This record gives sequence, structure tokens and C-alpha cells, in this order.
Amino acid sequence: MDLNQELERVACLVEARLDALLAPEPAPSGQARLIEAMRYAALGGGKRLRPFLLIESARLFGVAEEGALDASAALECVHTYSLVHDDLPAMDDDAVRRGRPTAHIAFGEATAILAGDALLTLAFEILSRPSTHPDASVRVELIGLLAQAAGVGGMVGGQALDLAAEGQRIGPMEVARMQAMKTGALFAFACDAGAVLGRADDVAREALAAYAAAFGQAFQLADDLLDAEGDEAAVGKAVAKDAGRGKATLVALLGIEPARARLKALVEDAEAALAPFGNRGATLKDAARFIASRRA
Repeated sequence: MDLNQELERVACLVEARLDALLAPEPAPSGQARLIEAMRYAALGGGKRLRPFLLIESARLFGVAEEGALDASAALECVHTYSLVHDDLPAMDDDAVRRGRPTAHIAFGEATAILAGDALLTLAFEILSRPSTHPDASVRVELIGLLAQAAGVGGMVGGQALDLAAEGQRIGPMEVARMQAMKTGALFAFACDAGAVLGRADDVAREALAAYAAAFGQAFQLADDLLDAEGDEAAVGKAVAKDAGRGKATLVALLGIEPARARLKALVEDAEAALAPFGNRGATLKDAARFIASRRA
């Protein structure tokens, strides 16, 4: 099975688990609409890269994918909430996500905000359940790690830096720091969570942390290149937005070809970080190559 097939297979598993976790229940009309909006956002497709990394990282330590599925679904709930809120008019003001109307276009801003809030809190509810892991100490560690990755020191803080940097002149180091928080933090959680589920030692966790750092930077750089050069129909969302809004990106600072060279070096860094795992790290290496070559 090649990587695209494996990504699709894992995405279907995660989709099915999210479908079950978000199953509609008899509720007042307002609450039913909220759940519908949550399902619309969470079940709208996507490659499910973050859950994939979590499952594959856990697999390095002998954890069956079923044992990592709930943690992966929780992570995807946080990622989905961030997309719903990022698309709002007060943020990136996007009307299309994954080839269809964004949540606030489909359900209105108020319901979209609440759907994002509900998905975020659902993530921590999922992690607190014994079905996620029988050991309470493992569940508590996962909750703490996800809170750090999603909060002011991670994704949300990175988004704040991104908004503050619009139209400003900032250097490559500042851009890299902002992107490591905004985009990289959830990738870092994915890899570390897999290690936590597998009770990995510190050496293994450090190796995965180095991989995740390079992977996150490569993903963001590839995303910025897609925004600069990609086709809207293929990407599934508006392109050429970064330049129009004066976004701080490495593509804007370095130029297209130097950015491509930087992307190649990041993929090599990610591959090198997996050396301690030998052949067991092959799929994660393939994932790093995949994100660098993607066109959507």
C-alpha cells in the first residue's frame, strides 16, 4: 500500500470515529443546528495528516491504531475548530474550505463560533475518557500536552502573532517562530502523543520532536508555496491571499526558488531525525516527502 492509499485508509478510520463521536442526539432545534454545524466542519474531508502522524508515531512503539484512534479524533477536533475560527471574517475571511462553503457561510457566524468552541471542548472530553487510554496518568499527560499545543504558547498564540505581523516587516526568524506556534504545535503534539501512548523513552520522544519540528515547518512552507502558485480548484480554497493581505511568510521574504530549497532541506532534516527508528520510520519519512510535493 503506497502512502496515498494509507492516508486515505487512516482518514476513513478517523472520519468514522468522528462520525460516531458527533452522532446527532434528540435535542432542541438550536442545539441540533449546532451539532449539525460541528458535523459539517469535522466531517468535511481533508487528509487528516495530524491524526495520521499520531497513529504512525504510536505504531513505532507497538500501539495498534485502534489504541490511538480516540486521541487522533480529539486532535482533529482541535484542528477543525481552528479552521472554523480562522475562516471567520474577523480572521482570514475565507468563504471556501475543502471545496465547499466555510462553516460561517453555511450556518452563520454565531453558530460557526459556537461550533468551533464545542469542538475544542469536545477534544478534551474525549481525552479524559478511559477509552482513550486505560491509564489515567497517560490521559492527564495528553490533556496537558494538547492544552499547551493549542493555547497561547502554541496555535492560538501563533495566530495572534500572524495577525499582528500583517503589513509589518519582520525577519525570517520571527516568521519561523510564528509558524512553529501556529502550524507546528499541533504536528508536534501528534508525534509526542503517539510516543506518550506508547510509553516511549526520552530519547525517542526527542527524536520525534525533531522530526515534528522539521515536518511542521515544511508543511507551512509548502502551504505558502501553494498559496503563491497553486490552482484554486485543486487546492480547494482561495489562493494568492497571503500577498494580498501582506502576510508574513518565508516565501514572501525569500522568494520562490530559495523557499523551495529551504523546503527540500527541511524534508531532509525530518528524515534524518528518524534515524533512531530504522526501517520503522519509513512511513513517517514518506509523509515528509509527501507534504513537500503536494499540490492540494
